[in-house]
Amino acid sequence: MLDDLRSRIDEVDQALLELLDQRLALVREVGEVKREHGLPIYAPDREASMLAKRRAEAEQRGLSPDLIEDILRRCMRESYQQEVGAGSKCLRPDLGKVVVVGGKGRLGSRFVQYFEASGYQVAALDKDDWQDADALLAGAGLVVLSVPIDQTLAVIEALPPLAEQCTLVDLTSTKSAPLAAMLAKHPGPVLGLHPMFGPDVSSFAKEVVVHCQGRGDNDWLIAQMGLWGVKAVAVDPAEHDKAMGFIQALRHFTSFTFGMHLKEEGADLEQLLAMSSPIYRLELAMVGRLFAQSPELYADIILSNKGHLDLIKRFQARLGQVIALLEEGDRASFVAKFGDVAQYFGPLAKSFLRESQLLLAQSKDNRRS
Repeated sequence: MLDDLRSRIDEVDQALLELLDQRLALVREVGEVKREHGLPIYAPDREASMLAKRRAEAEQRGLSPDLIEDILRRCMRESYQQEVGAGSKCLRPDLGKVVVVGGKGRLGSRFVQYFEASGYQVAALDKDDWQDADALLAGAGLVVLSVPIDQTLAVIEALPPLAEQCTLVDLTSTKSAPLAAMLAKHPGPVLGLHPMFGPDVSSFAKEVVVHCQGRGDNDWLIAQMGLWGVKAVAVDPAEHDKAMGFIQALRHFTSFTFGMHLKEEGADLEQLLAMSSPIYRLELAMVGRLFAQSPELYADIILSNKGHLDLIKRFQARLGQVIALLEEGDRASFVAKFGDVAQYFGPLAKSFLRESQLLLAQSKDNRRS
């Protein structure tokens, strides 16, 4: 009896595989149509409408709408990856060559991939090619700098003169200094970009790119990234650098310090993982993932702005304030402070709770030990 039921489940699974194969084939066709008509990979209104309909249909069938949404979101994530291969419409066919300085690096190569898929002529200029920089940059209509933070200003200064109509762009995670250096170096269009993601993302769809206007008409480039599914956020360079203190420097500092503390305390990571609920396992994973990446990158991010250290020192002072409350056993003050911060977060607190519950469900699904 059990074997028969399992065999029937296997048959249903095979049917699901066939349907998924058909769905992805249709997605590839959709990608071609979007490319031809200049439509973005990610259409939020279409996605929201489709999910709402499928959830309603699931409820009518007595199925969990959350289950259906989980399945469809995973399918859509795969769909976005499929559409990357189809590329997007080239908005500036008259642009000339796109040169990505650092285009053989991990992030630079992703931008090479996207520009090539969109029909642009692309060249990569890496550190070993610098003797050929003049030739590689000749006729460039767009130059994108994807180099380490600590080398960005030197690379800008070392650039040969570019054609006046050429657009000069950087991808650095600090914006004020690189933007000022590019404006001083190049008389043509200048734009500062900060992709808020790493090179390991499967697709640019739904990813954020912060942009800081320098000079000239750069709307076409923002629109091109929009076709890739990017969410572009405009901000003043000084405001960008201030925000990155919270988004990047302080978070990386606390993860680094927590990881160092675990190491110095001799904590048994396997034991911690075995006893952790999904939320604590996920928090530990967010700390641990830092140490699977480049230490130079995180050192440069934290040290790229003196304001970051000032922010970290203020954080240290507030840690001291909380420790003082605990040393005094002042439970009432702790609860009151907690309430103040909860009021500051307002409705976002419950929104974050719901969002984290989805992440925890996925984390639990993937747990093997």
